[in-house]
Amino acid sequence: MRVFGVDIGGSGIKGAPVDLERGDLVDERHKVLTPHPATPEAVADGVREVVAHFGWTGPVGVTFPGVVTGGITRTAANVDKRWIGTDAAALLTDRLGGRPVILLNDADAAGLAEMRFGAGRGRTGTVIVLTLGTGIGSAVFTDGRLLANTELGHLELNGHDAEKRASTKVKEDEDLSWQRWARRVQKYLAHVEMLFSPELFVIGGGVSRKAEKFLPLIEGIRAEIVPAQLQNNAGIVGAAMAAYAARAGAPPAAAVAPAGPGQPSAPPPGPPARAPRSAVASPVGWPDAAR
Repeated sequence: MRVFGVDIGGSGIKGAPVDLERGDLVDERHKVLTPHPATPEAVADGVREVVAHFGWTGPVGVTFPGVVTGGITRTAANVDKRWIGTDAAALLTDRLGGRPVILLNDADAAGLAEMRFGAGRGRTGTVIVLTLGTGIGSAVFTDGRLLANTELGHLELNGHDAEKRASTKVKEDEDLSWQRWARRVQKYLAHVEMLFSPELFVIGGGVSRKAEKFLPLIEGIRAEIVPAQLQNNAGIVGAAMAAYAARAGAPPAAAVAPAGPGQPSAPPPGPPARAPRSAVASPVGWPDAAR
C-alpha cells in the first residue's frame, strides 16, 4: 500500500509516496523551501507543489509543527501566527483539489514511524521521540500508545523555552561546538527524564544523521539514548501512516499488492466520505509495536 506523506518544517516542506509495508519512501523526496512569512495560504501552496511534483491523486497525510486538534492548528511557534485557530485540514483539502487530507503534529508523525518501523519498534514502557531541528518536537509513547501533542520543546530550560536553548537551529545560530551543544541537550534530556522516567529516548530530526558527533558526549542520563533509524524521513512516513489509518481504519495488510504512484492499491474499508480531519483518534492506535 502506497500513501503520500508531507512534512511541513520551519525551513522546508518535503514529501514523497510511502510504501507502508516497508516503512520507506517509494521515490526520492521532493522539497521546497518554507515560505517566509510562513502563512497558511503560502505553506498550503508549497504542499500543493510537493504533491503535484509526483502527480499524486490519492489521500495525503500532512504534518504541522504545532498542536493539531480536529484538523485545526492551535499553536504556531515556528511559523506565522495566523496558523493559530486555522482549519488547516480544510485549507489543505481545498488546495489539493478535494483530496482527503489528514493533519497531525510533526513530532507525533515521526514518533509513529519510529515506533512502527524504526528505533522504537518492539519497545515497551515509556519511549520519548525527540525531533531536533528548527525547534524541538516530542512524541511520548507508553507501551506503544501515543499521547498526542505533548510539545515538550516548550518546557522551560534556564528561563527559556527548551528549543530556544537546545535545538539544532540554536546550535547553528550561535555557532556552538558539538561539545557545548551536547551539554545543552544533556540538560534538556535530564529535565525530561525527571518528569517522565522513560526507558528510551529516540533522537530524530536531520541532526540524527550525525548522531556519532554528539550522542557519545551526553552523560548522566539513565534512559537509553539512540538515534532515529528513519532519520529525517520519519515525519513523511508517519504522515502517510496517519492518512491510511484515518481512511482505512487499520494498518495495511502484507497481502495487499502495491499499485502505481498516485493510486491506492485497493479501495480500503472504512468511511468512504470525507476522512476525519484529526489524527488524534485514529492513528494513535496504529503503532501497537509492542504487540
